[in-house]
Amino acid sequence: MKADAIKIDGASAGSVELDDAIFGLEPRADILHRVVRWQRNNAQQGTHSTLGRSDVSYSTKKIYRQKGTGGARHGSKGAPIFRHGGVYKGPTPRSHGHELTKKFRKLGLRHALSAKLLAGELVVIDQLAVDNAKTSALAKHVNDRGWKRALIIDGAEVNADFARAARNLANLDVLPSMGANVYDILKSDTLVITKAGLEALEARLK
Repeated sequence: MKADAIKIDGASAGSVELDDAIFGLEPRADILHRVVRWQRNNAQQGTHSTLGRSDVSYSTKKIYRQKGTGGARHGSKGAPIFRHGGVYKGPTPRSHGHELTKKFRKLGLRHALSAKLLAGELVVIDQLAVDNAKTSALAKHVNDRGWKRALIIDGAEVNADFARAARNLANLDVLPSMGANVYDILKSDTLVITKAGLEALEARLK
């Protein structure tokens, strides 16, 4: 299928051919959900930790005699039943990540790209080139295009001047083609891909 391409200033830049195997799928929520969950689980630090009974700093001496008190039998003050005692089966540092095949991850990326095209939230631009590599100038272009929360995907490397101008814009993220991922694509309101980015994505997803 064909899609119109524009320049960063909004002028026409001809058209591009989009691969139906990447942009022409019927998006499936279950596939996107599995890939996003894999991404977010891998991003979790897993540093949550609590002190168990053997970790709290208390004497191991029996706190009072076994019989004759009329109360329950207790030994260590560090037991979980007491205040400041050890936590019973509390969380320990661990990895939340799980495996997901490379083939399925590629499939998820295809569905995410197809979902953006189907929703009318995909924009193809010629290249990331601005005459004046200033944040204010780039912000004007972004506002003129109506991009509220945009993700821009370039080729193998992002234009250095453009990246420098964009880094102070809170509503703009710029990634190379290898950094394209399902979570960031779905989170954005507008997905902007350069012609070089399209070629790199098609080569990556074949």
